[in-house]
Amino acid sequence: MELFYYLFINIFAFITMGWDKRRSIRKDWRVPEKHLLLLPLMGAAPGILLGMYIWKHKTKKPLFYIGVPILYLLHRLLIMPTLSDALFYLRSWW
Repeated sequence: MELFYYLFINIFAFITMGWDKRRSIRKDWRVPEKHLLLLPLMGAAPGILLGMYIWKHKTKKPLFYIGVPILYLLHRLLIMPTLSDALFYLRSWW
């Protein structure tokens, strides 16, 4: 189940980066940066990073090329263990 979540969220993040790049070229409404930076905290840092380099989008912004790896580490070190413990507890409780 967790594998499907991480696949989905990373594919979603990758597509969102491409969509935002396309919107920026067209000078259209864009995805707010705070929303793009929320995705790595949800486990989508690989999708965001891949999208940054495939689409060449947000690669010159330190908030992204430094911030996304830091948010990924925060997710791996703080959020994921807590979530895994909670899921283990819930599974053992049922």
